[in-house]
Formats: sequence, structure tokens, C-alpha cells
Amino acid sequence: MRYLIPAILIVTVLIGAFRRVNVYNSFIAGSKSGLSLCVTLFPYLATMFILINMLEESGLGEIITNSIAPFLKWTGIPAELVRLVFIRPFTASGSLALLNDIYTTYGADSYIARCASVIMGSSETVFYLSALYFGGGKIRNTGKAIAIALVTTFIGCVLSCLLCRFI
Repeated sequence: MRYLIPAILIVTVLIGAFRRVNVYNSFIAGSKSGLSLCVTLFPYLATMFILINMLEESGLGEIITNSIAPFLKWTGIPAELVRLVFIRPFTASGSLALLNDIYTTYGADSYIARCASVIMGSSETVFYLSALYFGGGKIRNTGKAIAIALVTTFIGCVLSCLLCRFI
């Protein structure tokens, strides 16, 4: 397994040599385009990280979480998972930290932990990915795509808890 990356590198160089491609210059050109993509995406990603931190530090995230808890409980999502359901579309690392807290508090084999695990596995960081992909493609009309992604994420969370109830 440790020889896989060097093997891929050697095969790439050999294929390039066979096709008479200057592999080094192609690598440099690819690095330049990758660097320009990073510069293009940086403002979108920085904005997302700043907004997430502002939500958490201001206490607004907790206010919103407490406000939507009764509605989510009505849909079958336990109150202990409301914060995870709210944070997951924004940040992967934040939701992973919440998942770790859930494991510590309720135990890894509990109903709450199973629901949280399935939610983590069946959902994505909608806003982060939207900033990344739409920002890189310079796409401006993102409202419908984000709304659809959020609705399907929510449906996935409800179905995750329903599924875990029967397993």
C-alpha cells in the first residue's frame, strides 16, 4: 500500500514520456492553474468560516437551535440532535465535534448516537460545498440548488432517525 503513490507517479511519468509530453512543464502548468483556483475560492471560503464563527460566538446559533427544537421533535428528530442537524449544513469539523460530544454523553450504542451517526453519514456541508463549487464556477444563481440541498438534507435527517428507531 505504501508503494501505491510512487507507483502512480512512475506510471504517469512513463505514460507522459511515451506520448512525448514534457511532464515537468505540464506539472508546473497544472500547479499554476491550481494556485489561481485557490486564489479565486479563498474569499468564498473565508466568508463561510467567518459566518460560522459569528453564529457560534454570538449565541445566535443556540437561539436558532432552541427555536427549531419543538418542530424537529415533531418530525421525529430527538431534541439532543437539533444542534447537529442545524450545524451539519455549515461545517464538517463542527458537526464532527458535536458527534464526538454525543458519543461521550450518550454512549456510542445509544439511539441518539446511532441517529447522529446516520445523519453524519447521510448529509453534507451544503453551504461549504456551495461556496466551494459555485464560487469556483462563478455561478451566481444558487438559491434553488441550495434550497433543494437543504430540503433533501432535512428529509435525510428525518429518515435517519426513523430508520434508527426500527434497527
